[in-house]
This record gives sequence, C-alpha cells and structure tokens, in this order.
Amino acid sequence: MGFFDGLKAEAQRNFIARADEAKDHIIYKYPERNLRIMTQLTVQSDEVAIFVKDGVVSGKLGPGRHSLDTNNVPFISALLEKVTGGNLFIAEVYFVTLREFPSIKFGGPIGDLRDPESGLGIGTMVYGDFSLKVVEPEKLVLGLVGLRKADNEDFLGWFKSQVLKVTKDRIAELCVKKKWPLLDVTSGAYTEEIEQEVIAGMAPHVASYGVQIVRFGNITPSIKPEDEATLKKLSKDVAYSRLAGGFQQYAQGQAMLGAAEGMAKGGEGGGSSGAMQGMGMGMGFGMANMFMNQPHGQQGQAPAQGAPPAAAGAGAGAGGRSVMDRLKELSELKAAGLISEDEFNSKKAELMKLL
Repeated sequence: MGFFDGLKAEAQRNFIARADEAKDHIIYKYPERNLRIMTQLTVQSDEVAIFVKDGVVSGKLGPGRHSLDTNNVPFISALLEKVTGGNLFIAEVYFVTLREFPSIKFGGPIGDLRDPESGLGIGTMVYGDFSLKVVEPEKLVLGLVGLRKADNEDFLGWFKSQVLKVTKDRIAELCVKKKWPLLDVTSGAYTEEIEQEVIAGMAPHVASYGVQIVRFGNITPSIKPEDEATLKKLSKDVAYSRLAGGFQQYAQGQAMLGAAEGMAKGGEGGGSSGAMQGMGMGMGFGMANMFMNQPHGQQGQAPAQGAPPAAAGAGAGAGGRSVMDRLKELSELKAAGLISEDEFNSKKAELMKLL
C-alpha cells in the first residue's frame, strides 16, 4: 500500500456510512469492528444504524450525522475498550433500510397437484414478485446474526425461500380443499384468494425477524404447455360427454365419426372420392347426432312406431335430461370456448327442433 493509499484508508476510518455500492441493499454491515471515538457516522433519511456487541443490540441511531463520543451517544460508554485508554470501542454496525422494497422476484416448483376434473397429477410451478418492508430493524439484525445471514444476498436468498415455501403450501392446500380445477388456477381466476392466503401465512414465519410482506405484484401458478393442452382436451371431452348424455354415448359418436373419416379416405383416388367423402362424413355425423339426441338409457333403440319425431328425441324421458338443460349446457360450452360459433349454432338448431 502506498503512502497516499494509507492516508486515504486512515481518513476513511474517521467516517462511517453505507458504501455507495450498497445504496439499494436492505441490510449493510460496516466492515470494521474497531471504531474510534469521535468518528463521524452518517445515517441516510430512509435508514437506521444498529450497534451490536456479543449478539446484543447496544443502541441505534436515526437519520443524520453523528459524532461517536460518549457525550453525544451515551450508549458508546458501554462499548469502550479500557486498554486503549478510551480511544476505541468495539461493535458491529448495521445499516438497515426502512423503505419498501418492491418487485423482489421469486419462484420454483410446487410439485404434482391432482386436477379434480381429470384426476391427473400435474407438475405445477409458481413464480411472481412481492414487496417487503423492515418494520423492526433490531429484530431483523439479531435474527440474521443468529442465522449467520447478515449479508444482504444471504438475507434475500433466505427470505425468498420462505416466501416460496409458504406459497407452495398454500396453493396446494387451497387446490385440495376447494377442489379448484388446475386450468382455472393457472388462468389467474384465484390470484386474489391465493395472495391473501400467502400474506396471512407468511406472518408467523417472518414476524419474529421484524419484516413484513406488504403486497404481491404477481403470483402466477403455471404448468407445462403440453399438460395444459392435455387438460383442455380432457375438459372438452368431459363437457361433450355431458351434452351427449354420458361418456359411452359420446365415445360411440366419436367412433362413428372416425369410421366415417376412414370411409372418406378409402374412397380417395377414385372418380367418386368427393361423393364417398360426403356420404361417409354425412353418415358419421348423422349417427353421432342420433346418439347425442336420444334420451339417456335409450341409445341403440328405435323410436316407437308412429311416435312423432319430437317424442323420439326430446330427452325428457326417465333418466334423461330436458332439451332446455341441453341447451344450457351447449351455451356453457360456447362460453368456455370449447366449441365454435358454427358448432353452437348447428347443435342449437337441432335441439330447437325437439321443442
């Protein structure tokens, strides 16, 4: 170290303040423990300086510039080293910021959650951001000193792990107890309920450290795109099967449509491919609609001889559903985006003929 470097270091020992590179840190520990009497300590308007010795808070100083002597700061007398003739005192100095810190990002896996609609276990993630604020700096310093996490990065890493732990537990608990479909959870339908639960759940974990979560800017549960596609397909199948009168009838209708498509493809290459395709698809749709239109429990049975068409397909028989119920379900499918406008209008027209 050169002569001028030595003078600079010596001058810095006479002034204590938060380092420039730590201006946006929640907690900053001053690197020196042996402090000189009459040293000038500067505390910014949004922070407080905490003095700790042997794991005990000896005192704190608020915003302003302070001369560290026993006349101005009485608690310094308890920190003096007698062997130095009263020229030095030993303490750890922590600068703690009291303003709100926004947009702290977190995230990680929740684990497999069982979707109540499909019964599938789906790997689920959560990510987002939150803001925190130190409300009792003495508790924070002592708590972190006890955890040996007095560095700002160590503190943030520890705190974000607490947020993720509580968020995972609360989302999993809510999904199980309230039977929320995963597609609704990942769509953001329950974001407000999740946020309230997580904030309430965090309080017991961080209150002893003098910190609180003020708000969440975002909490986003998510699943893989391929799992989302699977759930949407299953949800659509379940909705269609309800409209058709049951899964068996829906499956029969799908089989008919598959057979019709096979007939249409088998006729390709010949001169009558267009006719074959139209006839095959027409037969498939006709047979599928027959299964969908018949009352539950009567699929495969011909209408009573002489019975009017409405009586054969009204769906109001024993164990069946009324046309109005099926119209309502059709509207729900359209509102959920599971069928197109054309599909809706076509099926609606068929059902209206049964009234």
